[in-house]
Amino acid sequence: MPLALHIAILGTRGIPARYGGFETFADELSAVLSGRGHQVTVYCRRRFFDGKTRPDRHGEVRLRYIPTIMQKYLETPLHGLLSMVDLWFRNFDVILLCNAANSPFAWIGRARGFPIAINVDGIERERTKWSKVGKLWYLLGEKCSVWFASRVVADAHVIGDYYKERYNCESDIIAYGAKAVRRPAGAALKQFGLIERGYILYVSRLEPENNALGVIKAYSRVNTTLPLVIVGDAPYAEDYKRSLRLAAEGSRVVFTGFQFGEAYQELQSNCYCYVQATEVGGTHPALIEAMAYGNCVIANGTPENREVLGETGMIYSKNDFSELSGLFEKILNEPETAREFGALAKERAEKVYNWEAIADLYERLFARLCS
Repeated sequence: MPLALHIAILGTRGIPARYGGFETFADELSAVLSGRGHQVTVYCRRRFFDGKTRPDRHGEVRLRYIPTIMQKYLETPLHGLLSMVDLWFRNFDVILLCNAANSPFAWIGRARGFPIAINVDGIERERTKWSKVGKLWYLLGEKCSVWFASRVVADAHVIGDYYKERYNCESDIIAYGAKAVRRPAGAALKQFGLIERGYILYVSRLEPENNALGVIKAYSRVNTTLPLVIVGDAPYAEDYKRSLRLAAEGSRVVFTGFQFGEAYQELQSNCYCYVQATEVGGTHPALIEAMAYGNCVIANGTPENREVLGETGMIYSKNDFSELSGLFEKILNEPETAREFGALAKERAEKVYNWEAIADLYERLFARLCS
Protein backbone atom coordinates (compact mmCIF):
# COMPACT_ATOMS: atom_id res chain seq x y z
CA MET A 1 0.00 0.00 0.00
CA PRO A 2 1.28 3.55 -0.70
CA LEU A 3 2.27 5.70 2.29
CA ALA A 4 -0.76 7.02 4.16
CA LEU A 5 -1.81 10.40 2.77
CA HIS A 6 -3.98 13.23 4.04
CA ILE A 7 -6.44 13.79 1.20
CA ALA A 8 -9.06 16.53 0.82
CA ILE A 9 -12.04 16.11 -1.52
CA LEU A 10 -13.68 19.39 -2.53
CA GLY A 11 -16.41 20.54 -4.88
CA THR A 12 -19.36 18.29 -4.04
CA ARG A 13 -22.36 19.08 -1.86
CA GLY A 14 -20.97 16.66 0.67
CA ILE A 15 -21.56 13.26 2.18
CA PRO A 16 -23.41 11.11 3.01
CA ALA A 17 -24.60 11.26 -0.61
CA ARG A 18 -28.07 12.69 -1.04
CA TYR A 19 -27.96 14.57 -4.33
CA GLY A 20 -26.11 13.29 -7.40
CA GLY A 21 -23.20 11.51 -8.99
CA PHE A 22 -20.33 13.54 -7.53
CA GLU A 23 -21.72 13.09 -4.02
CA THR A 24 -21.93 9.32 -4.51
CA PHE A 25 -18.41 9.39 -5.92
CA ALA A 26 -17.05 11.31 -2.91
CA ASP A 27 -18.91 9.03 -0.50
CA GLU A 28 -17.70 5.74 -1.99
CA LEU A 29 -14.14 6.76 -2.85
CA SER A 30 -13.49 8.38 0.53
CA ALA A 31 -14.75 5.27 2.32
CA VAL A 32 -12.41 2.96 0.39
CA LEU A 33 -9.41 5.27 0.78
CA SER A 34 -9.97 5.78 4.51
CA GLY A 35 -10.33 2.02 4.88
CA ARG A 36 -6.84 1.69 3.40
CA GLY A 37 -5.33 3.91 6.07
CA HIS A 38 -5.48 7.31 4.36
CA GLN A 39 -6.84 10.30 6.25
CA VAL A 40 -9.64 11.75 4.10
CA THR A 41 -11.53 15.01 4.61
CA VAL A 42 -14.61 15.79 2.51
CA TYR A 43 -15.75 19.41 2.28
CA CYS A 44 -19.54 19.81 2.57
CA ARG A 45 -21.96 22.67 1.89
CA ARG A 46 -23.27 23.70 5.28
CA ARG A 47 -26.64 24.95 4.02
CA PHE A 48 -27.26 21.71 2.13
CA PHE A 49 -27.28 19.92 5.48
CA ASP A 50 -29.52 22.44 7.27
CA GLY A 51 -32.15 20.70 9.33
CA LYS A 52 -30.01 17.56 9.44
CA THR A 53 -27.34 16.53 11.88
CA ARG A 54 -23.86 17.66 10.89
CA PRO A 55 -21.50 15.09 12.39
CA ASP A 56 -17.73 15.53 12.33
CA ARG A 57 -17.26 12.17 10.63
CA HIS A 58 -18.98 9.85 8.20
CA GLY A 59 -17.52 6.48 9.07
CA GLU A 60 -13.77 7.13 9.17
CA VAL A 61 -14.01 10.14 6.85
CA ARG A 62 -13.68 13.60 8.33
CA LEU A 63 -16.28 16.19 7.31
CA ARG A 64 -15.74 19.94 7.06
CA TYR A 65 -18.75 22.22 6.55
CA ILE A 66 -18.23 25.43 4.59
CA PRO A 67 -20.96 28.05 3.99
CA THR A 68 -22.45 29.06 0.67
CA ILE A 69 -25.55 30.77 -0.72
CA MET A 70 -28.14 28.31 -2.01
CA GLN A 71 -28.76 30.08 -5.31
CA LYS A 72 -28.49 28.45 -8.73
CA TYR A 73 -25.53 30.48 -10.00
CA LEU A 74 -23.73 31.18 -6.72
CA GLU A 75 -23.96 27.92 -4.77
CA THR A 76 -21.09 26.01 -6.41
CA PRO A 77 -18.54 28.78 -7.14
CA LEU A 78 -18.97 30.50 -3.75
CA HIS A 79 -18.52 27.22 -1.90
CA GLY A 80 -15.52 26.43 -4.10
CA LEU A 81 -13.92 29.79 -3.29
CA LEU A 82 -14.51 29.53 0.47
CA SER A 83 -13.31 25.92 0.54
CA MET A 84 -10.06 26.93 -1.18
CA VAL A 85 -9.57 29.78 1.29
CA ASP A 86 -10.12 27.33 4.16
CA LEU A 87 -7.49 25.01 2.65
CA TRP A 88 -4.88 27.74 3.02
CA PHE A 89 -4.91 27.24 6.79
CA ARG A 90 -4.73 23.44 6.74
CA ASN A 91 -2.24 20.75 5.90
CA PHE A 92 -3.04 18.18 3.25
CA ASP A 93 -0.85 16.07 1.02
CA VAL A 94 -3.08 16.22 -2.04
CA ILE A 95 -6.41 17.72 -3.14
CA LEU A 96 -9.07 16.11 -5.32
CA LEU A 97 -11.29 18.85 -6.73
CA CYS A 98 -14.59 17.79 -8.31
CA ASN A 99 -16.34 19.77 -11.07
CA ALA A 100 -14.65 22.21 -13.45
CA ALA A 101 -16.96 24.96 -12.13
CA ASN A 102 -14.68 25.10 -9.08
CA SER A 103 -11.44 25.31 -11.08
CA PRO A 104 -11.22 29.13 -11.29
CA PHE A 105 -10.23 29.03 -7.60
CA ALA A 106 -7.77 26.15 -7.86
CA TRP A 107 -4.88 28.61 -8.08
CA ILE A 108 -5.37 29.32 -4.37
CA GLY A 109 -4.60 25.73 -3.47
CA ARG A 110 -1.67 25.63 -5.88
CA ALA A 111 -0.27 28.86 -4.42
CA ARG A 112 -0.44 27.18 -1.00
CA GLY A 113 1.69 24.37 -2.46
CA PHE A 114 -0.89 21.59 -2.72
CA PRO A 115 -0.90 19.24 -5.72
CA ILE A 116 -4.44 19.23 -7.13
CA ALA A 117 -6.15 16.63 -9.29
CA ILE A 118 -9.28 18.04 -10.93
CA ASN A 119 -12.09 15.68 -11.96
CA VAL A 120 -13.68 17.86 -14.63
CA ASP A 121 -16.95 15.91 -15.07
CA GLY A 122 -18.65 16.28 -18.47
CA ILE A 123 -19.04 19.26 -20.79
CA GLU A 124 -21.46 20.99 -18.44
CA ARG A 125 -21.71 24.22 -20.43
CA GLU A 126 -23.80 22.29 -22.98
CA ARG A 127 -26.71 22.13 -20.55
CA THR A 128 -29.57 24.44 -21.50
CA LYS A 129 -30.29 25.27 -17.84
CA TRP A 130 -27.32 27.64 -17.83
CA SER A 131 -27.55 31.24 -19.01
CA LYS A 132 -24.82 32.76 -21.15
CA VAL A 133 -23.02 33.76 -17.97
CA GLY A 134 -23.27 30.23 -16.61
CA LYS A 135 -21.95 28.75 -19.85
CA LEU A 136 -19.05 31.24 -19.87
CA TRP A 137 -18.23 30.29 -16.28
CA TYR A 138 -18.03 26.61 -17.23
CA LEU A 139 -15.87 27.50 -20.23
CA LEU A 140 -13.58 29.41 -17.88
CA GLY A 141 -13.65 26.36 -15.59
CA GLU A 142 -12.42 24.14 -18.41
CA LYS A 143 -9.54 26.49 -19.13
CA CYS A 144 -8.65 26.88 -15.45
CA SER A 145 -8.65 23.11 -15.05
CA VAL A 146 -5.97 22.95 -17.74
CA TRP A 147 -4.02 25.90 -16.29
CA PHE A 148 -4.12 25.05 -12.59
CA ALA A 149 -4.51 21.27 -12.22
CA SER A 150 -1.50 19.18 -11.37
CA ARG A 151 -3.41 16.57 -13.32
CA VAL A 152 -6.79 16.60 -15.06
CA VAL A 153 -8.98 13.54 -14.48
CA ALA A 154 -11.68 12.54 -16.99
CA ASP A 155 -14.22 9.88 -16.15
CA ALA A 156 -14.54 8.66 -19.75
CA HIS A 157 -12.28 8.51 -22.79
CA VAL A 158 -14.73 10.76 -24.65
CA ILE A 159 -14.10 13.54 -22.12
CA GLY A 160 -10.35 12.92 -22.17
CA ASP A 161 -10.40 13.18 -25.97
CA TYR A 162 -12.25 16.50 -25.73
CA TYR A 163 -9.60 18.02 -23.46
CA LYS A 164 -6.84 16.65 -25.70
CA GLU A 165 -8.36 18.01 -28.91
CA ARG A 166 -9.51 21.39 -27.55
CA TYR A 167 -6.72 22.20 -25.07
CA ASN A 168 -3.94 19.74 -25.96
CA CYS A 169 -4.23 18.51 -22.37
CA GLU A 170 -3.55 14.89 -21.46
CA SER A 171 -5.86 13.43 -18.81
CA ASP A 172 -5.90 10.48 -16.47
CA ILE A 173 -8.96 8.41 -17.41
CA ILE A 174 -10.56 7.13 -14.21
CA ALA A 175 -14.20 6.09 -14.30
CA TYR A 176 -16.61 5.88 -11.40
CA GLY A 177 -17.17 2.70 -9.48
CA ALA A 178 -20.39 0.93 -8.60
CA LYS A 179 -21.49 -1.16 -5.67
CA ALA A 180 -24.63 -3.29 -5.65
CA VAL A 181 -26.27 -4.01 -2.29
CA ARG A 182 -29.16 -6.23 -3.22
CA ARG A 183 -32.37 -5.89 -1.23
CA PRO A 184 -35.61 -7.85 -1.57
CA ALA A 185 -38.88 -6.11 -2.34
CA GLY A 186 -39.99 -4.35 0.81
CA ALA A 187 -41.03 -1.02 2.25
CA ALA A 188 -39.81 1.18 -0.62
CA LEU A 189 -41.68 -0.77 -3.28
CA LYS A 190 -44.76 -0.92 -1.08
CA GLN A 191 -44.65 2.86 -0.56
CA PHE A 192 -44.91 3.47 -4.30
CA GLY A 193 -47.25 0.59 -5.13
CA LEU A 194 -44.61 -1.46 -6.97
CA ILE A 195 -43.83 -5.18 -7.20
CA GLU A 196 -40.65 -7.15 -7.87
CA ARG A 197 -39.60 -7.04 -11.57
CA GLY A 198 -42.79 -5.10 -12.22
CA TYR A 199 -41.55 -1.64 -13.26
CA ILE A 200 -39.19 0.26 -15.56
CA LEU A 201 -36.62 2.36 -13.69
CA TYR A 202 -35.18 5.77 -14.61
CA VAL A 203 -32.71 7.55 -12.30
CA SER A 204 -31.32 11.04 -12.88
CA ARG A 205 -31.56 14.67 -11.87
CA LEU A 206 -34.65 16.15 -13.48
CA GLU A 207 -32.94 18.47 -15.95
CA PRO A 208 -33.65 18.79 -19.70
CA GLU A 209 -30.45 17.09 -20.93
CA ASN A 210 -31.26 14.02 -18.85
CA ASN A 211 -34.36 13.59 -21.00
CA ALA A 212 -36.95 12.39 -18.51
CA LEU A 213 -39.54 14.10 -20.73
CA GLY A 214 -38.49 12.07 -23.76
CA VAL A 215 -38.59 8.86 -21.73
CA ILE A 216 -42.10 9.63 -20.45
CA LYS A 217 -43.33 10.33 -23.99
CA ALA A 218 -41.71 7.13 -25.29
CA TYR A 219 -43.25 5.12 -22.45
CA SER A 220 -46.71 6.62 -23.04
CA ARG A 221 -46.74 4.99 -26.51
CA VAL A 222 -46.07 1.51 -25.11
CA ASN A 223 -48.85 -0.93 -24.33
CA THR A 224 -47.86 -2.16 -20.88
CA THR A 225 -49.17 -2.37 -17.34
CA LEU A 226 -45.68 -1.93 -15.90
CA PRO A 227 -45.24 1.56 -14.42
CA LEU A 228 -42.33 3.85 -15.26
CA VAL A 229 -40.59 4.90 -12.04
CA ILE A 230 -38.80 8.28 -12.18
CA VAL A 231 -36.24 8.58 -9.38
CA GLY A 232 -34.67 12.02 -8.98
CA ASP A 233 -35.32 15.69 -8.47
CA ALA A 234 -33.63 19.04 -9.11
CA PRO A 235 -33.58 22.12 -6.85
CA TYR A 236 -33.76 24.79 -9.57
CA ALA A 237 -36.00 23.21 -12.23
CA GLU A 238 -39.61 23.82 -11.18
CA ASP A 239 -40.86 24.64 -14.69
CA TYR A 240 -39.28 21.51 -16.17
CA LYS A 241 -40.67 19.33 -13.39
CA ARG A 242 -44.16 20.71 -14.04
CA SER A 243 -43.79 19.75 -17.72
CA LEU A 244 -42.89 16.21 -16.68
CA ARG A 245 -45.95 15.83 -14.51
CA LEU A 246 -48.16 17.26 -17.25
CA ALA A 247 -46.76 14.79 -19.79
CA ALA A 248 -47.29 11.93 -17.34
CA GLU A 249 -50.95 12.65 -16.68
CA GLY A 250 -53.13 9.62 -17.36
CA SER A 251 -50.20 7.19 -17.51
CA ARG A 252 -48.62 4.87 -14.97
CA VAL A 253 -45.64 7.12 -14.20
CA VAL A 254 -44.48 7.19 -10.58
CA PHE A 255 -42.34 10.11 -9.33
CA THR A 256 -40.39 9.19 -6.20
CA GLY A 257 -38.17 12.25 -5.78
CA PHE A 258 -34.60 11.70 -4.60
CA GLN A 259 -34.00 8.26 -3.11
CA PHE A 260 -30.85 7.13 -1.32
CA GLY A 261 -29.58 4.32 0.85
CA GLU A 262 -31.78 1.29 1.37
CA ALA A 263 -34.74 2.66 -0.59
CA TYR A 264 -32.56 3.34 -3.64
CA GLN A 265 -30.93 -0.07 -3.34
CA GLU A 266 -34.34 -1.71 -3.21
CA LEU A 267 -35.52 0.13 -6.32
CA GLN A 268 -32.39 -0.87 -8.28
CA SER A 269 -32.61 -4.48 -7.04
CA ASN A 270 -36.12 -5.19 -8.24
CA CYS A 271 -36.77 -3.40 -11.55
CA TYR A 272 -37.54 -5.18 -14.82
CA CYS A 273 -35.22 -2.95 -16.83
CA TYR A 274 -33.42 0.36 -16.52
CA VAL A 275 -33.31 3.31 -18.94
CA GLN A 276 -30.40 5.80 -19.13
CA ALA A 277 -31.42 8.82 -21.21
CA THR A 278 -28.69 11.36 -20.40
CA GLU A 279 -27.00 13.22 -23.25
CA VAL A 280 -24.46 15.41 -21.38
CA GLY A 281 -21.69 14.23 -19.08
CA GLY A 282 -19.19 11.42 -18.89
CA THR A 283 -19.65 8.24 -16.89
CA HIS A 284 -23.00 8.41 -15.10
CA PRO A 285 -22.95 6.68 -11.70
CA ALA A 286 -26.58 5.57 -11.89
CA LEU A 287 -25.85 3.78 -15.17
CA ILE A 288 -22.98 1.72 -13.81
CA GLU A 289 -24.95 1.06 -10.63
CA ALA A 290 -27.80 -0.34 -12.73
CA MET A 291 -25.24 -2.54 -14.47
CA ALA A 292 -23.79 -3.70 -11.15
CA TYR A 293 -27.28 -4.71 -10.01
CA GLY A 294 -27.59 -6.93 -13.09
CA ASN A 295 -30.33 -4.88 -14.71
CA CYS A 296 -31.05 -4.87 -18.42
CA VAL A 297 -30.06 -1.37 -19.55
CA ILE A 298 -31.53 0.64 -22.42
CA ALA A 299 -29.33 3.69 -23.04
CA ASN A 300 -29.33 6.86 -25.11
CA GLY A 301 -26.75 6.47 -27.86
CA THR A 302 -24.21 9.07 -26.77
CA PRO A 303 -20.51 8.22 -27.11
CA GLU A 304 -20.19 8.27 -23.30
CA ASN A 305 -23.06 5.84 -22.73
CA ARG A 306 -21.82 3.55 -25.50
CA GLU A 307 -18.35 3.55 -23.94
CA VAL A 308 -19.68 2.56 -20.53
CA LEU A 309 -22.24 -0.02 -21.65
CA GLY A 310 -20.23 -1.65 -24.43
CA GLU A 311 -22.14 -4.61 -25.85
CA THR A 312 -23.93 -5.42 -22.62
CA GLY A 313 -27.22 -3.58 -23.18
CA MET A 314 -29.54 -1.99 -25.71
CA ILE A 315 -28.81 1.38 -27.36
CA TYR A 316 -31.21 3.72 -29.16
CA SER A 317 -30.03 6.44 -31.55
CA LYS A 318 -29.29 9.64 -29.68
CA ASN A 319 -32.56 11.24 -28.52
CA ASP A 320 -34.66 9.07 -30.84
CA PHE A 321 -37.52 8.42 -28.44
CA SER A 322 -39.62 6.66 -31.06
CA GLU A 323 -36.85 4.08 -31.25
CA LEU A 324 -36.85 3.93 -27.45
CA SER A 325 -40.55 3.05 -27.54
CA GLY A 326 -39.73 0.14 -29.84
CA LEU A 327 -36.99 -1.09 -27.51
CA PHE A 328 -39.40 -0.91 -24.57
CA GLU A 329 -41.87 -3.07 -26.53
CA LYS A 330 -39.15 -5.54 -27.47
CA ILE A 331 -37.63 -6.02 -24.04
CA LEU A 332 -41.00 -6.20 -22.27
CA ASN A 333 -41.93 -9.08 -24.56
CA GLU A 334 -38.59 -10.88 -24.17
CA PRO A 335 -37.89 -11.46 -20.47
CA GLU A 336 -35.12 -13.95 -21.24
CA THR A 337 -33.30 -11.33 -23.34
CA ALA A 338 -33.63 -8.90 -20.43
CA ARG A 339 -32.04 -11.42 -18.08
CA GLU A 340 -29.20 -12.14 -20.53
CA PHE A 341 -28.35 -8.45 -20.94
CA GLY A 342 -28.52 -8.00 -17.17
CA ALA A 343 -26.01 -10.78 -16.60
CA LEU A 344 -23.62 -9.31 -19.18
CA ALA A 345 -23.91 -5.83 -17.66
CA LYS A 346 -23.23 -7.17 -14.17
CA GLU A 347 -20.12 -8.99 -15.36
CA ARG A 348 -18.80 -5.83 -17.04
CA ALA A 349 -19.48 -3.66 -13.98
CA GLU A 350 -17.68 -6.08 -11.67
CA LYS A 351 -14.68 -6.19 -13.98
CA VAL A 352 -14.35 -2.53 -14.99
CA TYR A 353 -16.31 -0.36 -12.54
CA ASN A 354 -15.62 -1.65 -9.04
CA TRP A 355 -14.62 0.84 -6.33
CA GLU A 356 -11.53 -1.06 -5.24
CA ALA A 357 -10.08 -0.85 -8.75
CA ILE A 358 -11.05 2.82 -9.03
CA ALA A 359 -9.40 3.57 -5.67
CA ASP A 360 -6.24 1.81 -6.89
CA LEU A 361 -6.03 4.29 -9.77
CA TYR A 362 -6.56 7.30 -7.54
CA GLU A 363 -3.95 6.03 -5.07
CA ARG A 364 -1.42 5.74 -7.87
CA LEU A 365 -2.31 9.21 -9.15
CA PHE A 366 -2.00 10.76 -5.70
CA ALA A 367 1.33 9.00 -5.10
CA ARG A 368 2.67 10.42 -8.35
CA LEU A 369 1.48 13.92 -7.51
CA CYS A 370 2.94 13.79 -4.00
CA SER A 371 6.31 12.59 -5.24
